[in-house]
Amino acid sequence: MSMDLHVILGTGPVGCWTARALDAMGHQVKAVNRTGLRPSLMRKSIDVVALDASDPEALTRFAAGASVIYQALNPSYHQWAQYFPALQAAAIAAADATGARYISIDNLYMYDSSATMTETSPIAPRSTKGELRARMADELMEAHELGTIRAAVLRSSDYYGPGVVQSAMAERVFGNLVAGKKAQVLGSATTPHSFAYIEDVGRAAAVLGTSEEALGGIWMSPHAPARTQGEMVEKACTALGVPLRMSVVSPMMLRLAGLTSLDAREMVEMAYEFTDPFVVDSTKIQRAFALTPTPIDVAIERTARWYKERA
Repeated sequence: MSMDLHVILGTGPVGCWTARALDAMGHQVKAVNRTGLRPSLMRKSIDVVALDASDPEALTRFAAGASVIYQALNPSYHQWAQYFPALQAAAIAAADATGARYISIDNLYMYDSSATMTETSPIAPRSTKGELRARMADELMEAHELGTIRAAVLRSSDYYGPGVVQSAMAERVFGNLVAGKKAQVLGSATTPHSFAYIEDVGRAAAVLGTSEEALGGIWMSPHAPARTQGEMVEKACTALGVPLRMSVVSPMMLRLAGLTSLDAREMVEMAYEFTDPFVVDSTKIQRAFALTPTPIDVAIERTARWYKERA
């Protein structure tokens, strides 16, 4: 095992798959969450500890000796403004105090998505969440440029794959189909949308964390060519061996649902991702680190298998 210690903040799907990738590479890994409970995807060789990751002193003590810190925490949408900046500030403080490299797990909300998105696409958020992400990204890269920390950023579109349940191509699609219900997609079934397979995201995070040349850069995780949500659902039905059954939730339906559902209310401003094309070009990371996105048919088969076993 490598003597390098990698500390992962968060044990959601991306935290788990990053930990699995690092563990497979022979690195020592520790992870934190709020409860200390071990998700089923987290290997037993990885320590999981309960910690308030917004406490910079506690986090710095936990991360003592770390070579890399991965910020993979993601509060619920309605808690972003309240908790996200403090979580990042504490993680930056811990990286500064320990000298650890810093890998930020980010999304695409800050970009102008009217054209295919790359690492250099214009910053033009269309939501309050995108504005917050843009401010946090600026703060992070400023800390890197000042020499406070050495950081790299990994950005991805919507996740899908084993362990992913809170995403557009997750429970409402695979979970519903396994339960004999209609798959439910948001916005449009005929508009191209890039999805990020979660194993590819975890592998990319691990590669960035172990590569000095990644530092100072913004990177898109590997994305397979964009498909429509309808095409993704068709493939899911084939993998699960069920008839094609699908409904589309329009932005107006989402607004109406938001009158009684906090989750739906928070999704309204993000509906543009699914009514308009939302396409990623991940050529940069694929060429720099020889990373290849998992083919969609393979990724959907693995996802379908996980949902069936979970059921």
